[in-house]
Amino acid sequence: MKVVEVMTAPPVCVASHVPLAEAARRMAECAVGSVLVVDEGTLRGIVTDRDLAVRGVGGGLSSQARVDEVMSSQVVSVEPGDDLQRAYLMFRSTGVRRLPVLDGGRVVGVLTIDDLFLDVFRHLADLLGPVAWSVLHEPPGPPAETGA
Repeated sequence: MKVVEVMTAPPVCVASHVPLAEAARRMAECAVGSVLVVDEGTLRGIVTDRDLAVRGVGGGLSSQARVDEVMSSQVVSVEPGDDLQRAYLMFRSTGVRRLPVLDGGRVVGVLTIDDLFLDVFRHLADLLGPVAWSVLHEPPGPPAETGA
């Protein structure tokens, strides 16, 4: 399986000059835990909710400070055509929870540990459906209503 099959696209991006408050707003609006920092199509870094809390507010910065003051600029990335096995190795060896997905240097998505969990859960559900059916002797489907 390839990264492109489970990544989140399009990614949520902000420019490096954006205030921390705006980055936090974008994360809340899009229900994500990070934003990619992109200037003129080039990935400059990543800002996570933890960066905002620890480096930003915890570091005494104003909500109007720029995201490039708290972003991680050493970003590890993968490509859409990479095998998921490579992504698993990247997560394990680097300890990061998010990998930007770059196609020819252009940001096209983000792969998170949560994306991998969801993929694993889908595979488990595929396996458990037939097992449940054979154990319960009921075909998969919505639960039967009880006449209480």
